[in-house]
Amino acid sequence: MLNRAAIILKYKEPAAQWINDADPCHDDPQISLGDVNCERTVYLISDHDADDERALSRWVKLNYEVLFESELEGWYTDETLWPQKRTLKLFHEWFEVECHTVIEDTVGTPIVDEDM
Repeated sequence: MLNRAAIILKYKEPAAQWINDADPCHDDPQISLGDVNCERTVYLISDHDADDERALSRWVKLNYEVLFESELEGWYTDETLWPQKRTLKLFHEWFEVECHTVIEDTVGTPIVDEDM
């Protein structure tokens, strides 16, 4: 078991609508909310930041901008397509934060940071 918790962002309808509206290739079919939520990024955080709802809320408040930008960049790297005012309120309108506090490592080999 790892001393981490996992944050997963579940997209809400306004985020899916932005993905479709911002798409520079308007000829593509509209992406659905189900499609958007099919493959999601898992963010590992300290297990202490997920001790209770208050700690998690505090962590999200401190880190929502990084999470927001990471998700936006996953769709469009052109920052001019991103919403200009990325507030905590907008973040909560676009994403539901799921927190998972039990992380089991079933591989049994060292975890390696491939970016290092």
